[in-house]
Amino acid sequence: MTQDQNGPASSERRLLSRRSVLATMGALPVITAATSVLGATEAAAATASINPSAQRQTIKGFGGMTHAAWAGDLTAAQRDTAFGTGDGKLGFSILRIPVGENQSDWSRDLATAKRAVELGATVFASPWNPPASMTETFTRGSQTNAKRLKYSSYAAYAQHLNDFTTYMRNNGVNLYAISVQNEPDYASTWTWWTATEIVNFLKQNASVIGTRVMAPESFQYIKSMSDPILNDSTALANVDIIGAHLYGTPYSNFPYPLFQQKGAGKELWMTEVYYPNSTDSADTWPQALDVGEHMHRAMVEAEFQAYVWWYIRRSYGPMREDGQISKRGAIMAQFARFVRPGYVRIDATANPASNVYVSAYRSGNTVVIVAINKGTSAVSQQFTVAGAGSAGVSSWVTDASRNVASQAATSMSNGSLTVTLPARSMTTFVTSLSGGSSPSPSPILSPSPSPSPSPSASPSGGTGTGPRVAYTMSTWNNGFTASISITNTGTSTIDGWTLAFTLPSGQSITSGWNATYSPSSGQVSARNVSYNGTIAPGATVDIGFQATHTGNTAEPTTFTLNGVPCTVV
Repeated sequence: MTQDQNGPASSERRLLSRRSVLATMGALPVITAATSVLGATEAAAATASINPSAQRQTIKGFGGMTHAAWAGDLTAAQRDTAFGTGDGKLGFSILRIPVGENQSDWSRDLATAKRAVELGATVFASPWNPPASMTETFTRGSQTNAKRLKYSSYAAYAQHLNDFTTYMRNNGVNLYAISVQNEPDYASTWTWWTATEIVNFLKQNASVIGTRVMAPESFQYIKSMSDPILNDSTALANVDIIGAHLYGTPYSNFPYPLFQQKGAGKELWMTEVYYPNSTDSADTWPQALDVGEHMHRAMVEAEFQAYVWWYIRRSYGPMREDGQISKRGAIMAQFARFVRPGYVRIDATANPASNVYVSAYRSGNTVVIVAINKGTSAVSQQFTVAGAGSAGVSSWVTDASRNVASQAATSMSNGSLTVTLPARSMTTFVTSLSGGSSPSPSPILSPSPSPSPSPSASPSGGTGTGPRVAYTMSTWNNGFTASISITNTGTSTIDGWTLAFTLPSGQSITSGWNATYSPSSGQVSARNVSYNGTIAPGATVDIGFQATHTGNTAEPTTFTLNGVPCTVV
């Protein structure tokens, strides 16, 4: 991604704007006022059927980019707005940062990355250029000074990426993934790569990189850049995430059948976009609803697991330059605050009426429904949730006058919910399959250890073989993060759980995600939060925490779930 035309004049890059390029290609989205075939009064849409048993992709999250060298760093307050999950926050769970060419630049984005991690976000990184010593110029069409990585420098470049990963880890940020190259097919001012070069690098060099590897991050989701990876078993074995950008990509090109055929075990992320443009204010309404439709289609038609904006703070971005959430940001928050990492998209009637878009997500017994009405009239919309009973429903709405505003509680009766979707609005509904009040919409993340919970009935379920636990540590000089996967290997559902383990001497938890931890050291209990208390047979729940250590980086050796000894893998 090139710097945009809203940046400081002193740092602008002299490059034909993406808008001009896409207009020439005929792929630039045309911005038009929302139209509607609905009447002047409230109209009824077809029933939107939701099937919690029909599970699709696992959601990794929603987020954006910071690039301190190009757009300045976020302030401390802006970091909390971006990655916090409460009212007035964006709820982002993914941060993208650049990989600097020079090690002296690596600290620029560290403060924001560390705070994002503290708030439970995933951080990944993308390079624009290798170190200058590793590149050479060549002629590419009419460009006589095009830049590419020297073939003799592939191993050194892999080490460069690995060194960045190690630097971040040693400074408290365990990168989830690192990309081979940002937009290798749109590189007039950075480094070009062909699809063949990327495949060769993955086959010969990527295996030494100490985190997940992402490629190719094509600027327009051009499949000829990623098809060769999927068609080469060795290259595919050495990549973990197929990354793509969606600049000017038509909706007809969102599906990726080859990935569905050959990408088993890999992840599919949308890692950069602004939409529909970078020229209009992010508060332009109802244009901001276009972002909602774009995200809906990215989840439902493309089946991406992540959706990442370009600059987090920008006049056209989710956060204005004054640090306040924009209309586009409120639209993103309708997804990001409620559809959290680990949720799974489930089948739903995607387009029950003209201008109405619906998607649904599940974590345990929690179901989240995201509904967009781009029409000029209100719509009476019925949702039916297969296998559900009666339960409370919480909802939040964004329209011309409201931003992720909490609405009066309502209820679902025998799996049926009928609501009014206001004209030109986006609404998120949160309910439960198991009845009772509607669940909390956001994960619990305590900056300090939570107090011991009050006594309650013992969690139940999970008969059969013992649960399985995988514990993975990433350590640095005086700290570490731990990721824990809990798998129900039994034949019945676990309904409420507590994972018990003993931290080795000198280790102390400072923050955690997807569970409440008590106490911070010694014999620790990790108890489920509201949205992940149910683990179906064969299902897995991911939790984790960040901690300090005094030199002892040993792992816990035994775990029990609800008092049942676990198999540690």
